[in-house]
Amino acid sequence: MNYRKFRLPLMIIILTTGILLGTQIQKVMSGDNLIENLKKFNDVLNFTQRFYVEEVDSHKLVEAAIKGMLNELDPHSVYIPKKAMEAVEEETRGNFEGVGIEFQIVNDTLTVVSPITGGPSEQLGIQAGDRILKIDSVNVIGISNDDVRKKLRGPSGTKVKVSIWRQGIKGLTEYEITRDKIPLYSVDAKIMIDDKTGYISISRFAEQTTDELLAALKELELKGMKQLILDLRNNPGGYLNQAFQITDLFIDGNKKIVYTRGRKAEFNEDFFASLNSPYEKIPLIVLINRGSASASEIVSGAVQDWDRGLVVGETSFGKGLVQRQFTLPDGSAVRLTISEYFTPSGRLIQRKYTDKKDYYSELMERDESEGENLTHSAEKDSSRPTYKTNSGRIVYGGGGITPDYIVRSEKLTDYTANLLRKNVFYLYTLNYLDAEGDKIKTKYNDDFENFKKDFSFSESDIKNFLEFAKSKDVKLDEEQFQKDKVYISARLKAQVARNYWKNDGWYSVLIPSDNVIKKANSLFGTAKEIAKLK
Repeated sequence: MNYRKFRLPLMIIILTTGILLGTQIQKVMSGDNLIENLKKFNDVLNFTQRFYVEEVDSHKLVEAAIKGMLNELDPHSVYIPKKAMEAVEEETRGNFEGVGIEFQIVNDTLTVVSPITGGPSEQLGIQAGDRILKIDSVNVIGISNDDVRKKLRGPSGTKVKVSIWRQGIKGLTEYEITRDKIPLYSVDAKIMIDDKTGYISISRFAEQTTDELLAALKELELKGMKQLILDLRNNPGGYLNQAFQITDLFIDGNKKIVYTRGRKAEFNEDFFASLNSPYEKIPLIVLINRGSASASEIVSGAVQDWDRGLVVGETSFGKGLVQRQFTLPDGSAVRLTISEYFTPSGRLIQRKYTDKKDYYSELMERDESEGENLTHSAEKDSSRPTYKTNSGRIVYGGGGITPDYIVRSEKLTDYTANLLRKNVFYLYTLNYLDAEGDKIKTKYNDDFENFKKDFSFSESDIKNFLEFAKSKDVKLDEEQFQKDKVYISARLKAQVARNYWKNDGWYSVLIPSDNVIKKANSLFGTAKEIAKLK
């Protein structure tokens, strides 16, 4: 066979193929001229280092460049510096290693707000209100928050000595604390608000949230719970899988709970209910507000789309983007949006973010009309896509979850807001308990129900509180005080309750003055009707 006559055409084919392949490889390698742009960035950085009028910190410049780059993307793609990573990991992991106290620096003194349940400090008998004056025999008056963490946190099994002053005890008491793994709970409260209504508040969706919620549900079931208020107000979200697992506790069959779609097919996921849970038929009301985001919207969106219960409160944040965290070699990380999530009906919850300046401020400008919203006429908007719940009710995408019953949180006056901002409630209660704590312990002896029914601040106590507030530069506004007097009194009582009964005491005292919870508890008839429960 004569191969020569095929040589030229073959060479042309090979050459053409090579050129085409080379072009495609260059496209893949460059990705919008990636290599050229990297060289451009490197050149600018080099020029700056060599010729700028002053010495420059190249690490600082690179971090600023990364932040600037991510600022061109969505509001939730962010850079996390190395020094911030530890706190971020604790929030999502749900634990850290240390002595286990919540603390504040009060008048330059390290003060125990509360020992963390199950931690080594609680086991040794360290109490709320204790002042830590020395750590490892070194005086710590004037210590900073960061230094407290550096001195008290450390690997499990290591020891630290603290010297504590406690009201009513002469001198200092020495404790040797063996550090341990400290749980950070995401279920803030689990209480019965009447003989059949359970109330559970979840502050975030961390690694152990589903397990915590299951334990809380079982505990309330033993106390007679027949219906549940699940409070997700001001819950910013967290792990998507935890949101899915928690929703699965309340959704029956193999119904779709949430699904994600991204540019890369590998990030497309569909999540279906699979558990047979005893809580699939319990009457359910979910509370949300403008601080409820992401995972909170997955739970409330699925409950609403399947008509599983009633969603009550204010329209949620509107974050329908899923992030994945990529760790960088120096220990910092970048959190990038990889997909969008959709509720069972197909709703994208994400709000528009073309104008990032208004992205967060827009939340504060919302003005929703209170009342029943089962047909969702309150958020009717021709520019937003419409969807239908399982029973055919119209709901809207592109702007968070709007409740089936809108109830706005009562707005506090500027006077009360200043009391909160200046930490006056805690500081006053700390002084009050120094003087009255022993009497309270003797009188109520761990009997919270008796405390809740019987204890109150006298008019003289309230007058002292107002004087104390003045000493902290919060000038009395009589009209505003009278408007918020019930809340102020309840907040002071809750502060005392938290000292002895922690979060369950705090929530139990404040719930009767919470207008959203009061309204929600009156709507279980509607919640049952929507879910077709007897």
